[in-house]
Amino acid sequence: MSVATLISRLLGFARDMVLAFYMGATGLSDAFYVSFRIPNLLRGIFAEGTMASAFIPVLSEYQLKEGDRGASDLVKAVFTAILVVVGAICLLGIVFAPLIAKAIAPGFIAHPEKFRLTVLLTRIMFPFLLFVSLGALSMGVLNVKGIFFVPALSSAVINLTIMITVVSLSLAFGHPVVAAAVGVAAGGLAGFLYQLPALRKSGFSLKPVRGFFHHPGLKKISLLALPMILAMSVSQVNIAVSNILASFLPAGGITYLYFGMRLMHFPVGVFGAAMGMAALPALSHHAIEGDMDSLRQDFSFAMRVLFFLSLPAMAGLIALRVPIISTLFLRGRFSYAAVEGTAGALFFYSVGIWAMVGARVLNVTFYSMKDTKGPMKSAVLALGSNLALSVALMRMMRHGYEGLALANALAATINFAVLFYLLRGKLGRLDARRIIKSFAKSAFAAAVMGVAAAAVSGETLWRQSGHTAEKALWLAGGIALSAGIYGLMCYILKNEELRLVIGMFRRRFFAKRSVAV
Repeated sequence: MSVATLISRLLGFARDMVLAFYMGATGLSDAFYVSFRIPNLLRGIFAEGTMASAFIPVLSEYQLKEGDRGASDLVKAVFTAILVVVGAICLLGIVFAPLIAKAIAPGFIAHPEKFRLTVLLTRIMFPFLLFVSLGALSMGVLNVKGIFFVPALSSAVINLTIMITVVSLSLAFGHPVVAAAVGVAAGGLAGFLYQLPALRKSGFSLKPVRGFFHHPGLKKISLLALPMILAMSVSQVNIAVSNILASFLPAGGITYLYFGMRLMHFPVGVFGAAMGMAALPALSHHAIEGDMDSLRQDFSFAMRVLFFLSLPAMAGLIALRVPIISTLFLRGRFSYAAVEGTAGALFFYSVGIWAMVGARVLNVTFYSMKDTKGPMKSAVLALGSNLALSVALMRMMRHGYEGLALANALAATINFAVLFYLLRGKLGRLDARRIIKSFAKSAFAAAVMGVAAAAVSGETLWRQSGHTAEKALWLAGGIALSAGIYGLMCYILKNEELRLVIGMFRRRFFAKRSVAV
């Protein structure tokens, strides 16, 4: 699943490269990213959030207790509910797009042209929410059946569709931002349709049914999802708060934050989200069977491996932020000033990566036990922290967008600490000493690696537009050197996770070779 997520994330960067080339970091690009954020905020609530917290645990229970037929009936009921509920939300979003734009980007009201464009783009992209919700349903079903690679590639299909649409239709629409909005809606539909063949092979079909609201499984999902929707709403409000405050910044601030967050979410998605989705079915089975010892062991293993993988990624993003951004985006309308602005946002976002990936596993551990109240309490506290820190740091720091990024990282750290405390109270013990010891070793090795990697950032090459091949070679060399240093330091420190990860790759590789022979 991490491999599939990695492919999707790389294509996501390719998509962002295309968007940066065509739109740069301007008021128009700010309008696009604000509009794109609106359906994405709801996507986190109604798609990924609800599927992880409620649908997968309940479907796993139906699969175990009632077999394929009971599980299939539940899937059809949920599919119908998504069509009705999320479809209605999309229609309302299209009708009330002007009010939504005023709420999420009040700073745009003083610029009528930018505001009108934001409303238009919002209306074009709102159907994305329905398509991606259906795609999340398909992914949840396939994950319960033990199929991870195919659904994890759906994001790659979305990104490919957006790129093709922007390149092919920019001239036809007269401006690339409109073509990009059409590409987002088309990409959501393509990502859903791509999963249907695998869904049919797994024995499930998506068909509307009557009386779906009376299905007991749907009622159980709704009861579990309600606290999660509130919790996810809080986390999405954190992002909305940053957008609202950033709408008052000079042109380009929202774009810097968008690209900085995109780069920061690369390790969060590849490691944190992938590990969370992969671990949830197993943790749910342990919780259903009442095997808390196995649940604790899987939780500890997931946390230690996550920190082992994400801490060097965090150090690498901080040390190589300018080379990475320059290589990806410095061309077309994206200037070196935009590189520096994005690098500032990325630096402060990256400080919280370790907490964000850790919170993913903490959250799914709660969900596996059908407990959504713990994450909701923590998310509410994180919201208050983010709001207070955003307002304070935006004023204190020279570049307001950097203050917003740092507030996000600090709020993520608070969220992690509260979740860990609540889960420890629920399970009694969490193998904390072993996790902390592993974290300390990985953090020290990552710090040494980061100091070495920073030497690559001093080259004047990164200030020049283009030169993509030369930059890519320098960057690849810096990353390879950094990875080697990190591996060496972990070996010297006798980091247990280094042996575990190498062992997993060896078993997978030799198992495949044995089958081939």
